[in-house]
Amino acid sequence: MSAFAVAERAARAAPDASARSAGLPACLVAAARSAPERTALRDSGDRAAWCGRPPITWTYAAASEIVGRLARGIGAWRLPPGSRIGVWFSGGAEAALAHLAVEAAGHLPCAMPAGWDSAQLSAGIEAADLLGVLTEGRRGARRPAEELTHVAIRQFRLRYLAAFGPGVPDGVISLDAMALERGVAEPVASRGLVTFADGDPERPVYRTAAALAAAIAAHLDVLPLAADERILTLLPAHDLRGLVTGLGAALTAGAGLETVIPFEAAGFGSALLRPVPTRLVVPAVAQAALAALPLPWTVRTLNVVHRAPVDLSLRAGAEAAAPPRLESLVFREDAVLTRPGLRDLAATLAYPERAPLPRALLAIARDAEGNLTYRGPACAAAPLPRGAIPETDAETWRSAGYRPILSGGTAVAVENA
Repeated sequence: MSAFAVAERAARAAPDASARSAGLPACLVAAARSAPERTALRDSGDRAAWCGRPPITWTYAAASEIVGRLARGIGAWRLPPGSRIGVWFSGGAEAALAHLAVEAAGHLPCAMPAGWDSAQLSAGIEAADLLGVLTEGRRGARRPAEELTHVAIRQFRLRYLAAFGPGVPDGVISLDAMALERGVAEPVASRGLVTFADGDPERPVYRTAAALAAAIAAHLDVLPLAADERILTLLPAHDLRGLVTGLGAALTAGAGLETVIPFEAAGFGSALLRPVPTRLVVPAVAQAALAALPLPWTVRTLNVVHRAPVDLSLRAGAEAAAPPRLESLVFREDAVLTRPGLRDLAATLAYPERAPLPRALLAIARDAEGNLTYRGPACAAAPLPRGAIPETDAETWRSAGYRPILSGGTAVAVENA
């Protein structure tokens, strides 16, 4: 097959603009129609030891059908449209299916960090005013579904608990059984999503589906992801950084998403050697370990994801290494700034008015005090109050809450303003 034919086929497999604006489940369905046998979701590592289940590999067709079945089952709960439903997973294909099913059913998925203890879980349910939570039966030594039953005793509005097995206790709906039921619901237009600022259970943040699509588009403006590639990520999709750089980017491009969660060296090594063109996404804390690891030729880019505040001077000279690097800097749950390399990121933070940013999506500036501000649909988020959906403003300049520290005409760090 010619290179032109491969590129043409990859382009056809990517969801169109109308699907992207309707939400991630619409992207999933669109890709399933154009490239049903393409791998959509894949797990790596010893999942059997972690959660008692084998690693999952779903094609776009299979994932779309499972999401449709789950959405139909969630729709039978008779909750008001736009109800807030928690998604509490450690990561992987099942976490993605659960998130997509809640969204496809016309409800508001609230992505909850896996590391929360029972007190944090209770606080997050209360702050986000959740009516249901989807989770898993096992997570290493923990039993999340069982923990939820104890938390639910004190949460009078929490009406539905559901989990993928094994180890699903009485009173918790089996998502495995739901996924086997006949009948598929077509996804409705997304109502957006909720994440938690800095993982704080008392600070839920809301963004519309259009705002998430804009954040993903701003990221993909720098990452030329093709539908015949995969994203291999070490980040769970329980916050903006994981959703934008992982699940959101993959579904928007019609590409594959493979997760290595929990991380273990053997599983990661096997995943790296899979002969698939790869965009590797890692948290900044992992970059020192990766520097000593020879990456195969299939890894086309290494996307290092930081959270502000951050010290950028520690990475001097890193860009000389292969493969090419992308640097993503996440500002709380507001925005993801992705640039082609550390030097470009540092220059953008120092002189954002000169940077070739996709300004219709995300514009960044420094105010008179040198603090960072931003505006645009990619950063249009707002605190989530109880009982209402807030208005989000894409046009007004807002403080990021951070300032770059400059030296020699470039940014060497980003600190709290």
